[in-house]
Amino acid sequence: MTSESDTNHDDRLCDLGPGASRLTRLAPSPTGDLHLGNARTFLFNWAMARRLGWTISLRHEDLDVSRVAPGSCERLEESLQWLGLDWDGPSRLQSDDLKPYMQAMKTLAAGNQVFRSDLSRREVREAIGAPHGGELVFPPDLRPQDRERWVFEDPTAGHRFAMPEGPETVQDEIVGSVIFDPAKEGGDPVLWTRDGRPAYQLAVVVDDLQDGVTDIVRGDDLLSSAARQQRIRHALGEERTPRWWHLPLVHDEQGRRLSKRDGDLGLDALRTAGVRPERVVGLLLRLGNLIPERAPVDSREAIGLLNPDRLRTLSESERSRPCRLSQEDLDWLRS
Repeated sequence: MTSESDTNHDDRLCDLGPGASRLTRLAPSPTGDLHLGNARTFLFNWAMARRLGWTISLRHEDLDVSRVAPGSCERLEESLQWLGLDWDGPSRLQSDDLKPYMQAMKTLAAGNQVFRSDLSRREVREAIGAPHGGELVFPPDLRPQDRERWVFEDPTAGHRFAMPEGPETVQDEIVGSVIFDPAKEGGDPVLWTRDGRPAYQLAVVVDDLQDGVTDIVRGDDLLSSAARQQRIRHALGEERTPRWWHLPLVHDEQGRRLSKRDGDLGLDALRTAGVRPERVVGLLLRLGNLIPERAPVDSREAIGLLNPDRLRTLSESERSRPCRLSQEDLDWLRS
């Protein structure tokens, strides 16, 4: 399959009109080192975008300020560049400007779609008799009856989104068509926190709308969030949805998905230990069955290996047999 046919196939998936271009984003959270699972998703996103001629932006999702250490955004960028990834234009921080999020809250409040809620997670659990563990579902009967609370006037108070009932279909380019019921599965999500900042579900929607993101490539642990984010987009007056590409995750030998707690598997730690970036890229490609055996690979070579069809094949394969990072993989990486 040639690059030209890949591009034509991609354009047919969602026609933006004459002269329009596609935009994807790398959106790391600077709350810790990027682990190899993050790195694989970013590499695959970047390589496919470069092959198909998309624009790539870099956005630091740094609103969880209590967990963002000084200099962490700079270290993340250094790690991505070390791996061989680049982006178009300057990077930006979510925390630089909160005004767009506040305006979005005012828009939702004008439509009676957000309400002030001072209930803690513990109080919600007690009110609905929910056991500890698992996702907390905030039901409609906990919404305030006082209409004066259905406003956004105090940014130091917590606010939730009144999630509409009914099914929401996510059309994913990798997984296919998936139907969710966000109201039953998650209830009313927090959109604004008591520390005066937007919560993730609001911030990511506002940013993607503001930046004009057309294609969102991320881990499939966020697939259900796509349904919630579509609902929030609709509530803000945007009927179009981005194209979703939810990729399978990388797991350890015990079958647990990699996390930032796996510090020695972080890009910054590997770089400090003297591991070559070509070995990291080669291992990530091998873990996706994109090359026949482990071998050092420059990131630019990955561009010729990634296209939508190969990502779909990868996902189908890993759905029945999840990707596992073995000790043998790590020994080769560090050899």
